[in-house]
Amino acid sequence: MAHIIEMPKLSDTMEEGAVASWLKDEGEFVEEGEAFIEVETDKATMEYNSPEEGYLLKILVPAGQACELNAPICILGDKGESVDIDSLLASAKGAAKEAPKEEAPKEEAPKSEPSVASAPAASAPAAGGDKVKASPLAKKMAKESGLNLSSIQGTGPGGRIVQKDVEDAMKSGTASAPAAAPSISVNAAPIPLPQVGDRDVPNSMMRKTIAKRLLAGKNDAPHFYLTRSVNMTKLNQWRKTLNDELATYRGDNPPPKVSVNDLIVQACAKALMKHPDVNASWQGDFIRQYGSADISVAVAIPDGLITPVVRSANLLGARDIARATKDLVGRAKAGKLAPEEYQGGTFSISNLGMMGIEEFTAIINPPQAAILAVGATIPTPWVGESGEVEVQQRMKMTMSCDHRVVDGAVGAAFLQTLASYLENPLMMLS
Repeated sequence: MAHIIEMPKLSDTMEEGAVASWLKDEGEFVEEGEAFIEVETDKATMEYNSPEEGYLLKILVPAGQACELNAPICILGDKGESVDIDSLLASAKGAAKEAPKEEAPKEEAPKSEPSVASAPAASAPAAGGDKVKASPLAKKMAKESGLNLSSIQGTGPGGRIVQKDVEDAMKSGTASAPAAAPSISVNAAPIPLPQVGDRDVPNSMMRKTIAKRLLAGKNDAPHFYLTRSVNMTKLNQWRKTLNDELATYRGDNPPPKVSVNDLIVQACAKALMKHPDVNASWQGDFIRQYGSADISVAVAIPDGLITPVVRSANLLGARDIARATKDLVGRAKAGKLAPEEYQGGTFSISNLGMMGIEEFTAIINPPQAAILAVGATIPTPWVGESGEVEVQQRMKMTMSCDHRVVDGAVGAAFLQTLASYLENPLMMLS
């Protein structure tokens, strides 16, 4: 019997998905638990295993196209089965409507207040809510753009208006602004006409999520910044000693070389254990302090930025961190990370030193309370302990702090401890 397979939610932050590729063609048999599609989520491209077995009768969402969560993506059934696609989609839509009906009183509660129902502005939500079928994202986009949903033709299941419909209406100008808010269309800045050489690059699921999370992080968390310069001479000597020892390694699985960033991860993890009020997050009614240092390491990939997490870094040595980081970064660039491998970090590190950046500030990755921006190590004239000017290998680091969680003195104390570890690595062993 034919049945519909819907777009799955493969991560906690996923709000829509795109079909990266179909691993099966129409007419082929799909076993239960067999990977038959690659889905592009907000952070990675992941294989999705079929929840049921059957023949792939019809692909509803072609490769390269995005759709909302729980939207039909294909139909499985018996071999050679004849399917009325419209009827099947209609029946699935009717079944999906039953659950929301139980929550209808909650949505209609504001109508019981005469002042709200009689307000002129109430006409727009009514038109976009009960009378016009549209996804929450489409409603939000239409509201922000001043478009009238009732004049947009939906292409989603059952004529539902989806994100692409609103985007097309914005480009073509076919949807008019609601009568209740004419000032939106009057005051809106004109969209520049395309010029020769211009190119529109569609945003991937990852890029959309990055934009949304960073905007929320910057708007919700009151940032302040602390910058400190550290002498990296002893740390670089220790790193050289660790890597020189690899030349005498005789095992079958030699550990990877230790990078400066690996040692910074280790030092941050140790410092966080001494300053639990930095290894924390804002939870509204309380602040959660974490018992382990799960360090998110920012990795640049073609679609944007991803932060794989080195779990319990406070319990790992330098070589263990190097091995874990190398594995995570490699799979991050290949788009093969599982959601639990890039979610749930307690502190972030973003290092642009290898690209010659001397100093920068980073945006906090919510709900974390801080992120460390690491610059390049450069020879710098400095007054040494003897009072003489000498050339030191120095590195600047700037910590962005969420002032709801981390006060200035708390952040400064953390950086002081971190600097002592970087300038005297043996202190991490004490």
